[in-house]
Amino acid sequence: MAFLGLLWFLQGTGILRIRPILCIANCEEIVGPSPSWAASGAIVFVVGTILVAVSARRA
Repeated sequence: MAFLGLLWFLQGTGILRIRPILCIANCEEIVGPSPSWAASGAIVFVVGTILVAVSARRA
């Protein structure tokens, strides 16, 4: 989950650009930064990191 959030954040900020791999209909590459993807990625990254930390403490 943390890695997926990091990927979304990097794509949303425009640091990383990846073309769509599998498209159902009218897939287009995100051109330029996308604040909504960057924010979503940051949130998912933080939640994923917290989950990893909590599970590591229990083990």
